[in-house]
Amino acid sequence: MSVKKGIFAGLAIIALILWIVSIWWGFPPAAYDVKAKALTAAKINNHKIVPGYTTTTTLIDVTSWLIEKPGGFFSNDVTPPGLFMDNMPAFEYGALEQIRDLSLAMRLDFSRSPTQTTGDNDLEKAQEKINTSHKNWALPSAEKEYRQAIASLLYYRTRLVANNQTDAQFYTRADNLSAWLSAVEKRLASLSQRLSSSVGQDNDNSALSADPATETAQRMQIKTPWFQIDDVFYESRGATWALLHFLKAVEVDFADVLEKKNAQVSLKKIIKDLESTQAVIWSPIILNGSGFGLLANHSLVMADYVSRANTALIDLRLLLGQG
Repeated sequence: MSVKKGIFAGLAIIALILWIVSIWWGFPPAAYDVKAKALTAAKINNHKIVPGYTTTTTLIDVTSWLIEKPGGFFSNDVTPPGLFMDNMPAFEYGALEQIRDLSLAMRLDFSRSPTQTTGDNDLEKAQEKINTSHKNWALPSAEKEYRQAIASLLYYRTRLVANNQTDAQFYTRADNLSAWLSAVEKRLASLSQRLSSSVGQDNDNSALSADPATETAQRMQIKTPWFQIDDVFYESRGATWALLHFLKAVEVDFADVLEKKNAQVSLKKIIKDLESTQAVIWSPIILNGSGFGLLANHSLVMADYVSRANTALIDLRLLLGQG
């Protein structure tokens, strides 16, 4: 074998190994029982389950998954194979957006009484760190900042189970929950719109709606570029995966509020639709068929589940605001 053939063979073997590793690292996470996970964490740490414990533990677990899964955190990779992966980084970003929204709600709403003006120090640190750009790879790296956010959440959880009532608090009020769900609603609406744009949509150009000189509405087509369709799909899948677990945790911590407002059914419907977004994808690629053609359109299927979950979420917020 000539030197040139040997080099090509070596490069081909390396490429094959990197491809196999990227497939292994790209496997999406499975859903898990947040209540059982919280009970296990409480047993290991000799904690008692108090309101907010399950939600905090789930936030810690989902954030930990970002940096502890096989291959670590991919969104800021500058070396292969992570450099050439796009589906898992999109999944990470979708989950990260949900983590950021819940972290903000924990800081501003869940941990404060209606008359309280100061926030919890640990939650403020966690929320600040988790907002570090996912693209940062050095000085400081995203992973380092997210680990510090997890550490602050762990401190908060430890203080939460303490008997000292002046320490960390978690208020399970309907208005607190509704405020967070409002942010979730906007996220889901945006995801549904972007998923639906995989086939293109003709919309009025709202940028000209305030111009009196414009006599006729201009139409513009909104369509996701073909090379971004899989990224939007996996971002939505990551967002719904994280949200699924957060809502399951809320179902535990806000059980009394949900029962009082007769809102358990609405929440279970949201959870069921979100579980459907995590079904196994049998196709090796994200298909973008249209109409009743031969090929499926995975984005539209995902958009349907997301839209249904969002509709049920709106109903849930209305129930929480009653009485």
